[in-house]
Amino acid sequence: MNKSFKVVIPARYGSTRLPGKPLLEIAGRPMIAHVVERALASTANEVVVATDDQRIVDACAGLGAAVLMTDAHHSNGTDRIAEVIERCGWDDDTVVVNLQGDEPCMPSALIEQVATDLNALADVGMATLAYPISDSATLFDPHVVKVVLSAAGFALYFSRAPIPWHRDGFLGKRAELPGSVEFLRHIGLYAYRVSFLRRYVGFTLSPLEVAESLEQLRVLWHGERIHVGLATQEPGPGVDTADDLARVARFLAPASPPPP
Repeated sequence: MNKSFKVVIPARYGSTRLPGKPLLEIAGRPMIAHVVERALASTANEVVVATDDQRIVDACAGLGAAVLMTDAHHSNGTDRIAEVIERCGWDDDTVVVNLQGDEPCMPSALIEQVATDLNALADVGMATLAYPISDSATLFDPHVVKVVLSAAGFALYFSRAPIPWHRDGFLGKRAELPGSVEFLRHIGLYAYRVSFLRRYVGFTLSPLEVAESLEQLRVLWHGERIHVGLATQEPGPGVDTADDLARVARFLAPASPPPP
């Protein structure tokens, strides 16, 4: 089994909620530096930052990753990665991990896990990860994406709503999760086979992804499979808001030295 893979980090400067997000400082360094560090700590044989802004290029100087300036008009990170694979000339069997530029706390072990999962599935084009949900607040949070799986471990659906809906378990009470079914949080870490990515860029937008604002639903809408592995550890927080930034700063802060 081929175990090699590459990591591409899409890092767009513009953000509605946090402009210049990849350059925001966390623990004394720009966020993109932490993300690159996570990728380089994995066994990837190549790490590429794909950006649309010279300031991000400059911030990545000396970090050890390649940096490509990509088209500023891509609508999402997957399209940005598709540009990278063509410019780099990667062959159809290459496995590429999409590590989003706002995930400075993603364990390198999970980067390797999602790549290993896809490398083991020769007839599958895309893989991702999920982690068990243990509290109702997380399940009912629309900012947390949930996923339900088939018996073979493939995604049936992703949603911001609580799925699966336990008809009897949630009847009049939602404080505790029913123990008869597993609830899973989707982790936004993807591995793609290059041959799949080349098909993906031709897929039309789906009404499901528009309604849920979840790009991965386009894949299911067009009849493609997404394998979902159960993550071996829980990832740290990503950054979407200013509150998230503070949370990540606490997560990455060095441990206090013991008292003398």
